[in-house]
Amino acid sequence: MDRPARRRGLFLVITGAILWGISGTVAKKLFQHYAIEVDWLVTTRLLVAGILLLAVQFFTKDRSQIFGVWKNRRVAVKLVIFALFGTLAVQYTYMASIQHGNAAVATLLQYLAPVMIIIFLILRKQTVFTRQDLATVSLALVGCFLLLTNGSVSQLSVPMPAIVWGVLSGVTLAFYTVYAVPLLKQYDSLVIVGWAMIIGGAALSFIHPPWQADYAGMPLEAYLYLVFVIVFGTMLAFWFYIESLQTLSPKESSLVGSLEPLAAVLTTVLWLKEPFGYFQWIGTSCIIGMILLVALKKAPSKQKTSAAV
Repeated sequence: MDRPARRRGLFLVITGAILWGISGTVAKKLFQHYAIEVDWLVTTRLLVAGILLLAVQFFTKDRSQIFGVWKNRRVAVKLVIFALFGTLAVQYTYMASIQHGNAAVATLLQYLAPVMIIIFLILRKQTVFTRQDLATVSLALVGCFLLLTNGSVSQLSVPMPAIVWGVLSGVTLAFYTVYAVPLLKQYDSLVIVGWAMIIGGAALSFIHPPWQADYAGMPLEAYLYLVFVIVFGTMLAFWFYIESLQTLSPKESSLVGSLEPLAAVLTTVLWLKEPFGYFQWIGTSCIIGMILLVALKKAPSKQKTSAAV
């Protein structure tokens, strides 16, 4: 693969990760100060972002793919699975973890996904367990322990619901990353991500219709935060992340986004003034170190992660 293509992939995943991390903190602001509900926010951001992505595809790329994706039954089934258990699941679990805890912890727990991907590839015999993998898993476990306990075994520093949703977010992100690869070989990323968001948003609409909200009662500041979360933290972040899989492996894309937890931690502490203990900072360093360690590892040339579906 040529260097410009790889550099483009790295730029996309890093940019998407930063936007994703910041949007988590902005979402926490909406939960805290404007009584926005998780169900409503996830439904709205998925539907609006999905429609915008398909609109970009319609005006800039091959518009025939927008409905052409539904002509192949096998692909259509995979797209629905990806939408419900990937896009919708990772959005909802991540936002639920933020609501019960904070954006920093939710994002860091979500980034257990790289470890899950490594374990999956080992079980599928597509890679072997190396000493570097052992160091990676150890950093992840130590980091999570310090992050969640702040060095005290007597009590958790993060509410249990936030932990459960955060771990589930890591599982769904791992699935989201690996499952998308074969679909991207057949259709543009705008089509796959756009439809996945619309399907996920439509499914959640049956539980929490997006039109059942007091729009008139929200101040201008809340609208601006919503626009950021929908356009930058959802539409662009997910599009860039999936698009990076065109030139990077699933493991690389899930790991090079190490700026996401860093962005979430910094904005949570500096902007929302959330308390963060000394041992939690050490835990944060361990998890970011884990992400960088695996990201810098050169993947074997014969490793075919795209088959891991």
